[in-house]
Parts: sequence; C-alpha cells; structure tokens
Amino acid sequence: MISTQALELRAGARLLVKGVTVRINSGDRIGFVGRNGAGKSTLAKVLAGETMPAGGAVNRTGKIGYLPQDPRTGDEPGTVIERILSARDLDQISHRMRAVEEEMATAQGEALEKAMDRYTRVEHEFSAAGGYAATAEAEAIATSLGVTEAVFAHELSTLSGGQRRRIELARILFSGAETLLLDEPTNHLDADSIMWLREFLAKYSGGLVIISHDVNLIETVVNKVFYLDANRNVIDVYNLGWKAYLLQREQDEHRRKKERANAEKRAEILQKQGEKMRAKASKATAAQGMLRRAEKLRSGLEDVRVNDKVARLRFPTPAPCGKTPLSGEELSKSYGSLEIFTDVSCVIDKGSRVVILGLNGAGKTTLLRILAGELESDTGKVEQGHGLKIGYYAQEHESLDFERTVLENMMSATPDLREPEARNTLGSFLFIGDDVHKPVKVLSGGERTRLALAVLVVSAANVLLLDEPTNNLDPASRAEILGALAEYQGSVIMVSHDEGAVRSLKPERVILLPDGDEDLWKEEYFDLVSID
Repeated sequence: MISTQALELRAGARLLVKGVTVRINSGDRIGFVGRNGAGKSTLAKVLAGETMPAGGAVNRTGKIGYLPQDPRTGDEPGTVIERILSARDLDQISHRMRAVEEEMATAQGEALEKAMDRYTRVEHEFSAAGGYAATAEAEAIATSLGVTEAVFAHELSTLSGGQRRRIELARILFSGAETLLLDEPTNHLDADSIMWLREFLAKYSGGLVIISHDVNLIETVVNKVFYLDANRNVIDVYNLGWKAYLLQREQDEHRRKKERANAEKRAEILQKQGEKMRAKASKATAAQGMLRRAEKLRSGLEDVRVNDKVARLRFPTPAPCGKTPLSGEELSKSYGSLEIFTDVSCVIDKGSRVVILGLNGAGKTTLLRILAGELESDTGKVEQGHGLKIGYYAQEHESLDFERTVLENMMSATPDLREPEARNTLGSFLFIGDDVHKPVKVLSGGERTRLALAVLVVSAANVLLLDEPTNNLDPASRAEILGALAEYQGSVIMVSHDEGAVRSLKPERVILLPDGDEDLWKEEYFDLVSID
C-alpha cells in the first residue's frame, strides 16, 4: 500500500503537481495519464522511493516492484535467469549450486565427498526457498514476455536493449511485490507478449500503477484513472474505468466552463453595481461589500482545461548528397560466443525508405549502430557516400549527454548553431523558458524523445537512422512526428514495432535479420512488424 499527504512535485523550478493526497490499495489498478512532461514518471519514481518529492510525504508498506521508463535498466552483471531470480534473492543460491556442480565434476576422493555434502546443503537451501518451482515460474514469465530459453544462460551485457527491458519486466512481475509501478511496460513487447501482459495485470490482486500510451492496455486493465493536468498542476482522480473516465472528464470540463461563465456574469454585475454605488458616501460600505463578493467569485473559479500543446515538428531540407549516401558490405557482429548476425549487406539510395525487421535480439539496433558509426562491425565495412550526413535516433537516447542541459545538447550537436536559433527550435518542441536549462537526466522519456528529435531537426541530415522513434510519446506528439517523417525528403532507415509508424513511413524495402535478406516492401510484411 502507498499513500501520500499534500505531495508536491517539481522539475527544477517548474511546478508539476501540488496538494496530492491519494492512496493505492490492493485491488487498485490505476492508470496515470497526461501529456508528456506532466509528471507521470516523476510521480511514479517518487512513489517508488527512487527520488524525494519537493514537498509532502509518502508512506509505503509492503514490497514494491518498480519498472522505470529508462530502458537502460537490467544492465547489471550476471546471466538472464540470475537477474530474474534476484527479485526473490534466489540468484546467489543458484550461483553457489553451479559452483559446487563444477567442483564435483573435477573433484575426486575425499574432495568429491565434501563437495557432494555441500551440494546437498545448498540444494536443500534452494528448495526451501521455493527454488525449482520459482525457477519454473520465472522461466514461464520470461518466455511469455518473449525472452527465449536460448538466452537464459547468456550474460545481460550481450543482449539488446529490447531484450534487457523484457527481462527487467519479467523480474518485476516475478518479484511477488504487493504493489507494482510500471512505466511504459509494453515498450519492446510483441503482440503476443502484450496480450499475455494484459491478462496477467487484469488478474493481479495487489496494487498496480500503469503509465502507458497503449490505450488498449489501459482500457483492459485499469479500474481507476489519475489524470495529471499539466495546465492546472493538479491530479484529477476518477474511480472509473477508461471509457467511463473519458465520458466523465468531458462532462467535468463542460461543467467547469458553464460554472465559470455563470460566475463571471454574476461577478461582472456586482462589479458594475459596486462601481456605481461607490460614488455615494452613504452607500460606500455596501459598494465595498459588492466589490469583495465579485473578487471572491472570480478567485473561487476552477480553471478550465486548456488544450495541451503539441510539438510542431518539420524536418528541414536535407543536405545535398550523392546517389548512394550509405551502404554496408558483408557486415557481421558477435558478442563472445553469441552470434548476432553475419554477412549482412545493404545499399541505401538517396531518398529511399527502409524498414529493418526481425525478432527481438536479431540485431536490428546493432545494425543501426554500425551504420551510424557508433559501433564497429567484426567483418565487412560501411561505405559513406558523397555528402553523407547521418542523423541517428537511439532508442535508449544514447546520443544525448544526460549530464548536460537541454540547450547544451542542442548547441553541441551543431557547432555553427547560434543560441537564438537553438532556443527557437527547442520552443517548437515545447522546451520554453527555463526548461532549456534543465539537465537531460531529469527529463521524462517523452521529453528526451522530443529533445533527440529536435537535435535531428537542426542537423539537416540526409540519412535518418531511427530506432523506435515513437516509444514514450503521447498520441498527439506521435501523430506530429509521423506526419513530419511522411514529408521528409531524405533517406530513412527505421526499426519499429509500431505498425502505424511503419505505415506512415511508406517503406520501399525491408531488411530481414538475422539473415540479412533484402526485399521490396509488401503488405504481408505488416504482419511481422508487431511480432518484432
């Protein structure tokens, strides 16, 4: 259970919400909704105890499982299964069992007997902690989330960002926590995994908080909605399901507008009467009373919701380049004994649109990083054509310096960019006033996405390499970005599990990993996007 008293949240000097007093009990399945930057992730982080609020207090009882939005989580040392088991402190026991097993394989005589005795004790400890049943449960959860058995014994450092994200989600669900705080849990999940997750969360008996732009997930799972209003700096609590919430929210806004109009009309009448009576000494006291009543009426009005602002994104005309600005020949990449892909070749023509498809872990992000020059291939080479100017969007926002401010990131991206121009571009992406001086590390996932795209806009790139560009975006911002991509005149190579994003791109070709097969785009390839 989690409860708050008069909670206040800020991002730097900017107020996010104030006066938040809520409870999250067992059986509550709450959806946090609101535009990017409204404070959803910040609130979840404060509730989880990861950071301190600007004011107020948070009380927690029971074990809490928190999945941050930052996809870098799950990068700890160890194997996949050890990471998941660590949620119940079973990883160390499992590690000791394997160590004893290795010792037994080489020991002889008395040393072997001692090793066997140690194994018996460790195995008993493992079983008492629910070891074998727990391991089976952990593997079942991981498999349901798209983590194949083949990678259970692999080191986390060898896996893709999408795989690590799935593993971290599996760990949280396996933890047995009484309260779950899940920030964008469907990122990097395929369609089957999302269906399984919906069913799992719908049956979850503990307290649950979900931050997601997946409307279907919210609609299926939540029984309460907390709307973070970025304009009014408050949280509107609706003890309703999703569809009932949408209807009630519109009714509330209609009520606010009507009440405000009536109150303003009464205040105006009182104001005029008070002004007339104030000229007469005998009625001065009554006049002052009327003016005070008018002021009280105006001050007591609820704010009417203002339509959320949306980033206005347009890519500039790309810099001139040759007929084939980018190509790769016989590329391969392995991490230790884990082969990602081999003998992959591709040619990116001027203005072409290419989608890379493959199962999670097939090497889509790795190939993009190699083409972007962020990673060296084991074999083969990348040829940069005449006039090539790459704009790389990383799904983990690796292109951003988390310790520098928003403005500093923009200025460093393009050396000849002047500060007024940088501020103008940032303003179109809703970074206004002091927002440009905020460190990137305090931004929400959606805000980091907007900043990374703003950097691409000023780069005048003629080849865009985009890795899941629609993750963490609210529907309005997503639509704006997809509209800008549709009008972009340069080349685009995109990795995405978002079918709408792929349709908006209108790809000409597809590269299928890990084999590296290249084909003209066909309608049936849309079926592979959500399986990605």
